[in-house]
Amino acid sequence: MSPPRNDVTSQERIPRRPLPDFEESESGVIGAISEDGFLNVALNDSNQYGPHAMIILLGIVASITGIVLLLLMALT
Repeated sequence: MSPPRNDVTSQERIPRRPLPDFEESESGVIGAISEDGFLNVALNDSNQYGPHAMIILLGIVASITGIVLLLLMALT
């Protein structure tokens, strides 16, 4: 049996950070993200849909970056 993940005597090279506060939501992805706020869910994992919100945030940032690059190419 392995030692607990947050045990001080663990032999891991890089110790894991403590788990954040987490509240499960009974509503769907959209409802849970709107309850806790988009950035709070994406960046702080305030509920179980943190990875989903982070992927949505990644898509938004990638789209904005792509639009800016296309506009810069059109200007040159």
